[in-house]
This record gives sequence, C-alpha cells and structure tokens, in this order.
Amino acid sequence: MTGTLILAAAPIGRAGDASPRFRDALAAAPIVAAEDTRRLRRLAADLDVTVAGRIVSYYDQNERSRAAELLTDLLDGSDVLVVTDAGMPGVSDPGYRLVVEAVAADVPVTVLPGPSAVTTALVLSGLPTDRFCFEGFLPRKPGERAARLAELADEPRTMVFFEAPHRLAAALAALAEAFGADRRAAVCRELTKTYEETRRGGLGELAGWAADGVKGEITVVVAGAPPRTVLTDPAELAAAVFERERAGVSRRDAIGEIAKENGVPKKVVYNAVLAAK
Repeated sequence: MTGTLILAAAPIGRAGDASPRFRDALAAAPIVAAEDTRRLRRLAADLDVTVAGRIVSYYDQNERSRAAELLTDLLDGSDVLVVTDAGMPGVSDPGYRLVVEAVAADVPVTVLPGPSAVTTALVLSGLPTDRFCFEGFLPRKPGERAARLAELADEPRTMVFFEAPHRLAAALAALAEAFGADRRAAVCRELTKTYEETRRGGLGELAGWAADGVKGEITVVVAGAPPRTVLTDPAELAAAVFERERAGVSRRDAIGEIAKENGVPKKVVYNAVLAAK
C-alpha cells in the first residue's frame, strides 16, 4: 500500500481561515512538506496544533530533489502533507512536480480545499467573473514581460496576476502600455489581513498610484479585451491605413497590419487604398 499525497490550502492571511480538515491533517500527517518550515511552525502554533510528524522543507530551489525523496516516502506507505506559505500548493508555489510524479507512480492524490488569493481577488475586483484565467507572475525582464503581454492583448477573459510589491508599479505601467491606460483593473493588497485594500480604476491610474510604493502581498485583476470591431467596408479599411500612415507607419506596414487585424487578404486592403485615392 502506498501513502497518499495531500495538498492543503493554507490561510492567505488570517490563521482562522484554516479549515478543521486542515488542522486535523496537520496534526496527523507523518510527513509535512513545508515551503517555509518556520512559517509552518508559526501557523501551527497560531492554530494550537501540535505537528507530530516529520517536517521537511519543500521550496522552489529544492523542489526537484525533494520531490524524488517524498515520492519514495509515499511509495513506502507514508502519507505526505504539502503546505505552502499561503494558498494552494502548485499554484505559483511548489507542488506541481510532486503531483506529476505521484500520478505517474499511481500514488493517490487528494486536496484539502481552502483559501485562494486568485478567487478572493477575482470576486473583490468588481470585474466579470463568469470567465477568467490565471497568469501567475509576469516575467521580471521588461522585454520578456512585454512579449507576454502582447500575447494577452486580445484575451477576452478577466485575467488574474500575482506580483511582488517592489515590481508592481513597473508591471502596471507595462499593462497600461500593452492594454491601454483605460482598461479596467483592480489591485488587491493584503487579502484577508487587517490592512486589506482593493484599489479599482484604469491601468494608467493604478500605475500612477503605485509609483509611490506599495507594500504587502499583491494580486492584480485586469478586465479582458473588449470585442474587436472587424472592418469589411473598403472605405473603412482605407481610412484605417491612412490613419496609421499619419502616425508614422509606412503604407506597406499599415496595409499588412490592417489586413491581419481584420482577417482579410492584403490585396483587398491594397485595392481599397488605391480606390480611395
């Protein structure tokens, strides 16, 4: 008999949000894999729970080697409880690699559901919740970040991001440049904690607010792209090309851009421009 891999959602702010199942599992698990062992012990003390099992570190830098060790423990019959600093293991936190290896080895995997910064921020944002996507942390390097945002420019679903406080202003400025300063968004700070705050507004406005510095754990929610108007009338296609030209784009490039954006052959746009002249 193998053990069971248990992924436990930890409180994202207040210890009181821990479920009774979380408390019971923390007290009973023979092995607890924690992203930060000191924070795990502090959480256990706040919950008045005595951790009887062996506590091991399981964080980004040792995830590969530790996953192999924990899989051996599971195959030997020991249950393993995975707890990250906050929220669900595997969601921008260690856990995914171990789940993949456990599934491949036919080890049972179960989840203790609980607090999530993703869904908490989503419902607080005031933005559409019927369809959304989670994008995690944006790349740190400006070029890589711009490339990622270019891929998301036409994403129609509400988007949820995590961000470090010292990178928030730069991230919001990049979002405003990629999506437009007026795109609606919300910055959720210190969720469930004493100084919880949600700022809502356009991306440009929020970037200005963050420029002075923001502290705490940050989740950013951004509205999806509005439906794009597709041009089909030759006069409208030509007018769009001329507008790009006035902005400094060459006619050749403008024709290519307008054709791609509206899903029509370049020849159609070219003929529309000739007819308009």
